[in-house]
Amino acid sequence: MAGHDDLTILLIDDSENDTVLIRRALHDAGVLNPLRTVCDGEEAIAYLQGTGAYSDRQRFPLPDLILLDLKMPKIDGFDVLQWIRQQPALKGLPVIALSGSENTLDVNRSYELGANSFLVKPFDFRLYPELMRGFQQFWFGYGKVPSHGDRVPAGRSEGIRKMQPVEKRN
Repeated sequence: MAGHDDLTILLIDDSENDTVLIRRALHDAGVLNPLRTVCDGEEAIAYLQGTGAYSDRQRFPLPDLILLDLKMPKIDGFDVLQWIRQQPALKGLPVIALSGSENTLDVNRSYELGANSFLVKPFDFRLYPELMRGFQQFWFGYGKVPSHGDRVPAGRSEGIRKMQPVEKRN
């Protein structure tokens, strides 16, 4: 994963257990990137805006990729995703929706709102490392994430690099 270790991941999840499992699974999968966590949609928006407790961008840098739980209290993941896609400076930010359910309506709604991917949280905690290895291989091996310099300043829409689809290899 050389060259990607400095990319910051923001995990937005209200489940402390899932947060611990994901953190451990990322480490076991060799994803050593800085991982920031927030526990609900209100906190996520404050973090992304850099307001309140998250105003210090040295301590709370803009993420390069978001892992977003969909089912949360207050502001749910769907509303956070919709908010992100309405922010010109965040439009190119890759967002991976996370859910404990394979509900087709949730999958479809996530993509309609602009999710880049949808991952189902395993029921068996022993499967988390496998899920995170797949995540690591795609997002840091094959896929490309936009750099902060390529993010669009407010009011502009050019300059975002899109994720390049990975061709299936036989």
